[in-house]
Amino acid sequence: MDCPSEERIIRMKMEEVPGVKHLEFDLDGRQLDVIHEGDGEEITPLIESLNMGGKLKSVSDVEVDAFEIEDLSRERKMLWAVLIINAAFFVGEMIAGLLSGSMGLVADSLDMLADAFVYGLSLWAVGALVVRKKRVAAVSGYLQLALATMGLIEVIRRVTGADIFPDFRAMIVVSIFALAANATSLYLLQKSKSKGEHVKASMICTSNDVIINTGIIISAGLVYWTESAIPDLVTGSIVFCLVVWGAIRIIKLSK
Repeated sequence: MDCPSEERIIRMKMEEVPGVKHLEFDLDGRQLDVIHEGDGEEITPLIESLNMGGKLKSVSDVEVDAFEIEDLSRERKMLWAVLIINAAFFVGEMIAGLLSGSMGLVADSLDMLADAFVYGLSLWAVGALVVRKKRVAAVSGYLQLALATMGLIEVIRRVTGADIFPDFRAMIVVSIFALAANATSLYLLQKSKSKGEHVKASMICTSNDVIINTGIIISAGLVYWTESAIPDLVTGSIVFCLVVWGAIRIIKLSK
């Protein structure tokens, strides 16, 4: 459970099981406590079917009333803030990437879009029917997959003949702003002090985004030093592949 999409897969699957009252995720320990009524015979096979290495650890009787329902109003505000940040930088980085000829910036903009989809799905899906959640997940997953595939095709086109040299200055400037945006998102996630594992998972993904931004800045320096577009194309390809992998996991959520 190292990404919000994985937790969403588990949550949506669990919502199909009658009697499930509460889910407690332990991200660091990779453990899930399912609070339910009845025998819950469907739970273990369902978890195992997700192919995440899940297996039954123990069963015990508990008082459901012992689990307090967290006030989510502050968390919703925080998620809205990081959603807006990611959506805005998706647009900004996409425009900057196309104008500067940098596939690294274009790829990072899609990574921002992927994060925005995850936050948006989490916010919109509250109280919605499971089937509606799955439809939204499918649309967002296929859209990310299509955009990332188009990006990889463009990388191949440039490698095989298109002579486009990226503007390393634009790469550095835009990536610094994106780095600041991700650092702000990470600060907001930490400031929320939410105990929800979906927030912890989002913090991990945002930390990875900070690493990606740093990688693009380094690749911009290599573009200047080597006078070659290859470092930018390599970075873009890596990020595109990460977006494809994330899209595939989201599509699985809709099955």
